[in-house]
Amino acid sequence: MPSNDPIIIGIDAGTSVIKAVAFELSGRQIAAASARNQYTMGDDGSATQPLDRTWSDCVSALRGLVEKVNDLAARTAAIGVTGQGDGTWLVGSGNVPVGDAWLWLDARAASTVSRLNGHPYNRARFEATGTGLNTCQQGPQLAHMDRYMPELLDRAETALHCKDWLYLNLTGVRATDPSEASFTFGNFRTRQYDSSGGAEGETGLGAGTPVCLGYVDMVMTALGAGVRTAGQNAACSTIGSTGVHMRAKAVSDVQLNAEGTGYVIALPIPGIVTQVQTNMGATINIDWILQIAADLMSEAGKPVAASDLISRIDTWFAESRPGSILYHPYVSEAGERGPFVNAHARAGFTGLSIRHGFPDLVRAVVEGLGMATRDCYAAMGDMPLELRMTGGAARSRALRQSLSAAISAPVRISERQEAGAAGVAMMAAVAIGAYATMDDCIAEWVTPLLGEAEAPDAEQARRYDRLFPAYLDVRQAIAPAWDKLATQP
Repeated sequence: MPSNDPIIIGIDAGTSVIKAVAFELSGRQIAAASARNQYTMGDDGSATQPLDRTWSDCVSALRGLVEKVNDLAARTAAIGVTGQGDGTWLVGSGNVPVGDAWLWLDARAASTVSRLNGHPYNRARFEATGTGLNTCQQGPQLAHMDRYMPELLDRAETALHCKDWLYLNLTGVRATDPSEASFTFGNFRTRQYDSSGGAEGETGLGAGTPVCLGYVDMVMTALGAGVRTAGQNAACSTIGSTGVHMRAKAVSDVQLNAEGTGYVIALPIPGIVTQVQTNMGATINIDWILQIAADLMSEAGKPVAASDLISRIDTWFAESRPGSILYHPYVSEAGERGPFVNAHARAGFTGLSIRHGFPDLVRAVVEGLGMATRDCYAAMGDMPLELRMTGGAARSRALRQSLSAAISAPVRISERQEAGAAGVAMMAAVAIGAYATMDDCIAEWVTPLLGEAEAPDAEQARRYDRLFPAYLDVRQAIAPAWDKLATQP
């Protein structure tokens, strides 16, 4: 018999996919729909996405959900919306887009980041915001536009983020949330700045449905995956195309690093923030090496797609022997942003010999993601006592074992399928009074779905301890070569 119980919809607008997910008030996921969200990469380092296309894709996902859930419009108690962080989504008069959005992948502001990082007031800015400058962020992108493309800002009235653009279309209100407002421009300690309508016809949902503007997607994903449970703060790594490594902390526990990198982003819990370091590339490193294998196999007369080889990662890993190959996973053309910022950083193997085969390279790439994870957590203080892990790559036993050994801590996986959509739906559930506090909501939506802890392999953990200093030595010593290579045609 069809249910008529109230529903909360979580919208999670990623870079490539927009998802609309329906949850019961108890947190049980009942249906999901999605739409591809395309973007364009340019030879100049640009990465852009049309605003109108992003909204139409969101509408498509919502309409797909309407088709799957009985009487969805009448049953929807609230909608929560989150989306890809950073980037710059400009709108002008009448809320008309000013060109395409600059995404977090956009590398055009690299020279501006270098210039601003050299400013005498940069450390003071970092101490206030807790966020180091990189090419992903709206502040450096706006500064770059102001110097080199002032006509864009001349036509703009408001600079939004992805989720803010969707919220504007859903409600007619220009707004952002405390997470992106504070880590981009504000003071994370105070969640303040230091001194110095109507889409119902399109979406198929009802008029007057409350819409909650959620926090940035990385925070919502971590919240849904267990970065805080039972009133206790924890650590969470999301291993997707990028790697996002987060620790929930009381404001007084935040340790800002000497390099001035990373983010501090508010959680929707009073006095609690997330300290964050992000790798520009995570699973795209695995995608790259699988594509190399697929191309070679196809040329040899055995046509295969890289996606067909994903299931073989754990097998190749098991066939290899633990050795001393290091892989630095900086395969993104935008370089790296955590725990150091260098738009010229590039991936590389160190320690290869004639005895190494393809399975050894696969192992090195997977272990490189473990090394990068450790590098990020080290920049935030001590290693976590336990790691919650989310993202499609969490299904790989080899990757889970590598991250666990790298930080010498147990890994726990959430059974939650759509952690980002769940996180923003949780905010909406608290906003409408279904739960008195976020911790109350976490107790029902998050804690019961956490799997058993997988302990690290002690021998592999000791091996990471031996190799990690060499990993740091290589990445620090090779940086001048990256800069020289960037000048080559």
